[in-house]
Amino acid sequence: MKLRVLLVDDDCPTRNELRNLLLPFEDVQVVGEATNALEALKLIDNLDYSLIFLDILMPNLSEIDLAQLLQKKSDSPTIIFTTAHEEYAFAFNVNALDYLIKPIHPKRLEEALMKVRRFRSQLPESISNPIPSAKRKESEPKPFEVVPVELNGKIILLRQDEIFFIYTDKDKVFIKTLKDSYLTRFTLRELEMRLNSTLFFRSHRCYLVNLQRMRELLPYFNGTYTIVVDDHERSEIPVSRTKSRILKEMIGL
Repeated sequence: MKLRVLLVDDDCPTRNELRNLLLPFEDVQVVGEATNALEALKLIDNLDYSLIFLDILMPNLSEIDLAQLLQKKSDSPTIIFTTAHEEYAFAFNVNALDYLIKPIHPKRLEEALMKVRRFRSQLPESISNPIPSAKRKESEPKPFEVVPVELNGKIILLRQDEIFFIYTDKDKVFIKTLKDSYLTRFTLRELEMRLNSTLFFRSHRCYLVNLQRMRELLPYFNGTYTIVVDDHERSEIPVSRTKSRILKEMIGL
């Protein structure tokens, strides 16, 4: 079972450094980043996280407030505080499982992760395993109210109607709006499951398209089609042969 990790720190280089330090751990997957407690809370409301690395930004105690709020959740993620000020490490005694002093030493990070694994192995399955089990339906993940994406180290929250299409490129997933493309840490499958199914159509293994943003449907070859959306670039979205038949039925062709 992988630990689904959220990084919360207002400094982009610090988040990148921690992400790189976590890469060697095969059971750890960083699936979200936030620059402050408010952004983090919105992400947590949209996805189940196992572990949060939470920077203590003194004298602003909003991160402590977030930790206290999360403790009230029945499926509360485990928290590790990070801080450049050792005198603030007292906070972990109340709100977190452990704390790390910046710059983070790889050995100390490994020790903290071992502590997290031991702690979560003692939790009830419903809490320690947020990934749907065989007894849970795939449709159970909470629908998105907004979709978190990344741009220049910031977390931007997109409404679903702002999204024209979603695509994969070299194992990364991007969300295209009218003018821009944003990186997201969610897989295409996760997005398909949690976006409005009446609005978004899986046209191809690498594409999800907002049907309300379609402007043209062009015959391609061998019974397939190409969707043209009305973004600034008039982007063309491929439709597989199987999905072409489904799409034609959906729009009455």
